[in-house]
Order: sequence, then C-alpha cells, then structure tokens
Amino acid sequence: MSKSVARLKSMKKVADKIDHSSKLRTDIPAGMAAPGPPLGPMLGQRNINVAAFCKDFNERTANIKQGIPLPTRVKVNPDRSYNLVIHQPPATYFLKQAAGINRGAMEPVRETSGKITLKHLYEIAQIKSQDPTLDWKPLKDICTMLIATARTCGIEVVKELDPKEYGEFLNQRKATIEEQKKLLQEKREAKMLRTA
Repeated sequence: MSKSVARLKSMKKVADKIDHSSKLRTDIPAGMAAPGPPLGPMLGQRNINVAAFCKDFNERTANIKQGIPLPTRVKVNPDRSYNLVIHQPPATYFLKQAAGINRGAMEPVRETSGKITLKHLYEIAQIKSQDPTLDWKPLKDICTMLIATARTCGIEVVKELDPKEYGEFLNQRKATIEEQKKLLQEKREAKMLRTA
C-alpha cells in the first residue's frame, strides 16, 4: 500500500498543471480602449481590472494611428494578472487602405471594388509576417493568403496601375456604391412595411 501511495505522490510532482484559463480574442481600436461596453463586460467576466487594462492597452498603442482595429489576445492568469498580445491590423484593413476604398464589394467575384499592385501586396505581406501567428510561414504563403483575402473583398491584384485610369475607376465605383446603398435602403423599408 505504501509503495502505491509513494508512486502517486511522485506522479503528482511530475505532472504539469493543466491551464484551463480562457483566452479572450477581440479587435480593439488603437488608443481607444474604454471601460464601457463591449470591452468592459468581456474583461469583467474574466476578473480583469478594466481600468488598468484600458490604460495599459492605450499606452502600448499610443504610437499607432487612433481607430485602427487591432486583433488582441488576452490570456488571464490565476492571480488575475494577464498577458496581452497585440497583433498587426487585419489584412482586409491593409488591402482596403492600399486600394483607397472604405468598403469591399457586395458581390466579390462579380464586381471589383478596387485594385492594388503586386508591390502593395508584397509590402502588406512583410508587415503581416511580423504577427505571432504568421511568423513561421514563408512570405510566399502569406502573399497567397493575401491574394485570396483580396479576392473575397473584391480587390483585384494587378502588375501595374495607371493613376489616372484608377481615379476614373474610383469615381465610377462611388456611383455604384450609391446605387447599392439605395437598393439596400429600399429593401429595409419594404421589410419594415411587411413586419408592421
């Protein structure tokens, strides 16, 4: 009996503790973390000091332009401390900025919302390669991933881009966006009439 008890005690010492703490994954605008909803309740559920977290996050993102969405990972420790990991902005943000557009296409394969060059794509891939989730991937794979993301946003990747032609394209695109917004508004109003 005593030998089995001794074995159990030695096994307890060898076995590592399993971490069951939850990880919080959310996008927070740079320099704009506030204790109000939706961030405050998410942190409160995990017993994190909300004011201290917001202050820490805003200090770390002080050198980044305000309002840029930053994917954030928070791991809560048993002593109520936390490990904060801030990633680079999402690929869609960089692609839309490079294309000079605010929103992607409503029907990505059928319509083109913007265009970027391969040089833009390569520069975005270099920035995204700094992310902890992508640091082990080769640059070629990151570029392939970005091309797929650009396609889902309706952004066309081209070798060269003429500024005058692209300016005309963006002006035509503004008219198309206005038409799409009117159609959406009409659909909403029709739905409201049906439910009323």
